[in-house]
Amino acid sequence: MADSKTITRDQAWELLKTYNKDPFHLQHALTVEGVLRWFARDLGYGAEEDFWGIVGLLHDIDFEQFPTEHCIKAPELLRQGGVGEDIIHGVCSHGYELTVDVKPEHEMEKVLYASDELTGLIWAVAIIRPSKSVQDMEVKSVKKKYKTPAFAAGCSRPVIEKGAAMLGWELDTLIEKTILAMRSCEGDINAFMEGLTGKG
Repeated sequence: MADSKTITRDQAWELLKTYNKDPFHLQHALTVEGVLRWFARDLGYGAEEDFWGIVGLLHDIDFEQFPTEHCIKAPELLRQGGVGEDIIHGVCSHGYELTVDVKPEHEMEKVLYASDELTGLIWAVAIIRPSKSVQDMEVKSVKKKYKTPAFAAGCSRPVIEKGAAMLGWELDTLIEKTILAMRSCEGDINAFMEGLTGKG
């Protein structure tokens, strides 16, 4: 599937920043990029790691400026940026049956659908921990908060569960893998964001 050669990772980052200024959104984009890169390696798609990562980086490109048109406005913005149709399909597929009818088909798209909301929930668990980190986080810590609907209420449990089902995984497996994926990129993202925002 990864036949798009129309955009580099650096170009994707600059395109993302054209429409996203909020550090929270930029950090989420970087997190999902890192998570998808880890999954690409873990699931045997190492040769497609950049493709998976760029889809993760750009997946919410339209959300900050066009929240009511999420995954609807994205194709226009991405095509203007020279992005190939394979990446556009991947980006839009995470809005399946929410805002669009683009179904996740490639394994990368299913991983994005399953892990996007989950990364937000795991991050919300991390910031209330003494370490403020996923490095010492266990599945049971996430599951405890997962079962509390009011906690990180914006992170859709039904979407997470539907994504796990698409992949044929148990929920605990998805949570465990996503924690490991977030561990792999947390330090680099924190350092980058400190440099970007001038904090630290």
